[in-house]
Amino acid sequence: MEVFWRKGFEATSLADLTAAMGINPPSLYAAFGDKERLFLEAAGHYEETRFALCPYTEEPTARAAVERLLAHLADELPSAEHPGCLMVMTMAISGASQELKDALEKLRAEVRGRFRARIERGIREGDVPAGTDAAALTDFYGAVISGMALQARAGAGRKSMRAAAGQALSLFPPVQARRAPARGKGQRASR
Repeated sequence: MEVFWRKGFEATSLADLTAAMGINPPSLYAAFGDKERLFLEAAGHYEETRFALCPYTEEPTARAAVERLLAHLADELPSAEHPGCLMVMTMAISGASQELKDALEKLRAEVRGRFRARIERGIREGDVPAGTDAAALTDFYGAVISGMALQARAGAGRKSMRAAAGQALSLFPPVQARRAPARGKGQRASR
């Protein structure tokens, strides 16, 4: 995972992988089949471990969940050791089989599905305005996260990432405050 994350799928050689794992090529083939299957395993491990570090879906409101995820990514993405996001890097793989591309798309769809489910839960629970397009809001924050990952990969720091996260959060749809019922004639205000 570390080698793929640092170098990307296409630039990572079998020699890079076997050196990182301390094994020989026949052992790599015996364990994983080929570079594509190893990459898919690495991408699955990345998704399980990196997103598990931020259990954003547990937040009490959808806005708080988005805030927590963006804050986590603003701190994690600019890592000197691993800038950016392995999953965003997988979007531009050109030298892979259709099977690998389909498997990676399925993995990205699962991540997107969890995010969308949290937005939809917010709509049901009333902390996201009724009528909000959950798919569009999911796509918007997906684009923000992808952009943050690419900026981090290009060298943007935490301060820049936090500013971007704050701006993106400011665009989260606000819930209109509920107005108190109007008092009718003859009703007195409670003290």
